[in-house]
Amino acid sequence: MSDSTTPRGFSVVICVYTEERWEDILAAVDSVRKQSLPPLETLLVVDHNERLLSRLTEEYADERLRGEVRVLANAGPRGLSAGRNTGIAAARGDLVAFLDDDAVAERDWLRYFAAAYDDPRVMAVGGRTLPAWASGRRPAWFPEEFDWVVGCTYRGLPPGRVPVRNVLGGNASFRRTAFDAAGGFATGIGRDGDRRPLGCEETELCIRLAKALPRAILLIDDRAVIHHKVPAARERFGYFRTRVYAEGLSKALVARSVGTQKGLESERRYTTRVLPAGVLRGAADALRGRSGGAGRAGAILTGVTLAAGGYALGQLRARRGGTTFSWGPIEPVPGAAPGAADGTGAVREAARGAEGVVA
Repeated sequence: MSDSTTPRGFSVVICVYTEERWEDILAAVDSVRKQSLPPLETLLVVDHNERLLSRLTEEYADERLRGEVRVLANAGPRGLSAGRNTGIAAARGDLVAFLDDDAVAERDWLRYFAAAYDDPRVMAVGGRTLPAWASGRRPAWFPEEFDWVVGCTYRGLPPGRVPVRNVLGGNASFRRTAFDAAGGFATGIGRDGDRRPLGCEETELCIRLAKALPRAILLIDDRAVIHHKVPAARERFGYFRTRVYAEGLSKALVARSVGTQKGLESERRYTTRVLPAGVLRGAADALRGRSGGAGRAGAILTGVTLAAGGYALGQLRARRGGTTFSWGPIEPVPGAAPGAADGTGAVREAARGAEGVVA
């Protein structure tokens, strides 16, 4: 691993799992190709789908020979966290950026990330994720305060380039050395294909990173923009209910690992200031006869109730003894160059973590 604080380039990791997103995957890779600051490489990590692995390997055969795009199999258990860890282990860059497989990055995305790393204390930089609604417009009832439900930046986050507790994983970057200090993403906590839509894996990692490196700075720069596709199924209230409940379960797992103080630090301001303001805004719109005001206020109240219920149930199940999530160091493949892996990479999972419930 290089000791230099001056980054030598980005490895962009895109984790993929289904052929149903074929066109989205191609669009994501194309947006990386068009960056004003070109990356060293793009790593497509395929999550236990042999047909998709073969198809992508064939699609990017020429780019693979030039080292521009590499297609890798997830070397760990099924799920987003293990896929990201595989990408980290294989990365040749000093900086590792993550892009969702159904998102496209604006041209200066990596350039804005890179600028923040001029400060050697900065260990992670996230960006702003805007929803691209399948219907072409935001559902009238859907509150901006809950855009995290569809993987996007939500109302209540501060504007500009600002310090944060954690970045959002679908639009984020880290120094490669951050994973030396804190280990990789925890498996057993994040999303796994079509299972219940859990999350919070990046929250847990960032809190762990701050513990390992107390002087580390984590930032969000809202000029680093990506556009995240929101399919029709996720515009429905049924998905909203499921996702916020799952978030409560995930928060219980994170809080058990890192402690309630850190695990819910940002959520306290969100629930005591941002959400009440959203309810009042929606109610005021309803009184003025504006479309969707009552629906947005009701959705916020429903979201709070379901998330709290999921959190309480997660805590109860954890106390009774639930599943264990684990994390460990990222280990390059033997014989790879320092700071990089030469192939699929390997992730060693240490006996660390906490007990909690993820389903």
